[in-house]
Amino acid sequence: MAHFLALLAIFTLAVPAGAQEQAVVSTRVIYPGETITIDALDEVALRRPPRGNTAIARMMEEIDGKVARRTLLPGRLIPSSYVRDPYLVENGTPVTVLFVEGALSISIRAVPLQAGAAGDMIKLRNADSGRTFMGTVMADGTVKVGAI
Repeated sequence: MAHFLALLAIFTLAVPAGAQEQAVVSTRVIYPGETITIDALDEVALRRPPRGNTAIARMMEEIDGKVARRTLLPGRLIPSSYVRDPYLVENGTPVTVLFVEGALSISIRAVPLQAGAAGDMIKLRNADSGRTFMGTVMADGTVKVGAI
């Protein structure tokens, strides 16, 4: 019994009284493709952990500026998979493609065949030759390609 009480005391000291996990909910309906802003969010204390292994938004700053993939309903927890980074490159809108190796730097204009956010690998079409190739979207909205 003393062993049990000692363990209970350790766990009681590890978690402060009244400490609860926080989560983020929307305050209004947010539709797919809509950019999420802090004024449409609220932080709530979780009464119990979410079911399963679903990752949820824990802080408003975590999803501020992201784009909804699915409809977000008011008062509901927001799974991380329901939001994405905003696209920097849009399908069909010409972009600058860069190849840099050492002192050599080549740039061309190409048409993305799919939209992409920073870090995404997307397919593009060379506007002059019509050939397709893959490139990585950079934070500045350009696309970088490597040696093939």
